[in-house]
Amino acid sequence: MLLETLSNYLAEVEKDLQSLKNYHIEKYEEEILTSTRANLRIRIRFSDGHLLELNEAVTIDSGKLEHLSYRYHFQDKNNSLIFRYDNTPHFNNLESFPHHKHLAKEVIATEKPAIAAVIEEVNKNLSTEI
Repeated sequence: MLLETLSNYLAEVEKDLQSLKNYHIEKYEEEILTSTRANLRIRIRFSDGHLLELNEAVTIDSGKLEHLSYRYHFQDKNNSLIFRYDNTPHFNNLESFPHHKHLAKEVIATEKPAIAAVIEEVNKNLSTEI
């Protein structure tokens, strides 16, 4: 049951990626460490040079999927940050600590987004640059 929960989550992430366009996957690693723990590392390059990296460490606790750590990083073709969500425990002055979002010139409080929401944000960013 626990391994099935992890497998279902990883399959959901793969499905979410299908909404992206004009990209290739430079790296895709699913590492199932135990029946209750997995790491996910994805690096996606878009045809215009933008880069999206999705990194997570997830576990099953009391039958529920929990994120131990995450980092969702999106940058333009010039390697300039567009946004990055993560839960690295810095910026302890933010009300959402440790969750936060880096933008080009500031860090803001936010909760952890689902990967589907990150992909939607990436698609919106890419469509406004056309």
